[in-house]
Amino acid sequence: MSVAEPRRIVLFRHAKADWPQVTDHERPLADRGRKDAAEAGRRLADTGIAFDQALCSTSTRTRETWKLAVQEFPQRPKTVYEERIYEASPGELIAVLNETPDDLRNVLVIGHNPGMEGLAEILAGSTEEEARERMGSRGFPTAAFAVLTFTGSWKDVEPGAASLADYWAPTD
Repeated sequence: MSVAEPRRIVLFRHAKADWPQVTDHERPLADRGRKDAAEAGRRLADTGIAFDQALCSTSTRTRETWKLAVQEFPQRPKTVYEERIYEASPGELIAVLNETPDDLRNVLVIGHNPGMEGLAEILAGSTEEEARERMGSRGFPTAAFAVLTFTGSWKDVEPGAASLADYWAPTD
């Protein structure tokens, strides 16, 4: 694949988690989270994006979100469970994305706030206005996702390098 072809980064926040007496990393999804994860999976499938790879945090809630969402996909992408995504800052997430091989075109990242929202805002140098308005008014609630596009190598992912093409949240 040429680095001149458009690429997509989809930032997907985990669905609503429960608060049992476990560590934060081990928190499971709440009932609403399970429903929202499946709905987000349907919406992601409806985008028509063929994901080459999913990068998923190792937390229980992100793994459960991904397991429910991916069931809605026509084809399951390769999944990499990445410890560095848990509690990652936007800069740390960019470092993970910069390691993506250039033969991959579309990557889905399943992670946490404030990293997901911060990364969407930082990467989006330009935007589709309706998507920006929806994200601006909603923030980045659980099970929300943002679709960003860029051209170039994954090593070129940096602040302002992408366009916000789409945004969805469960109450949209």
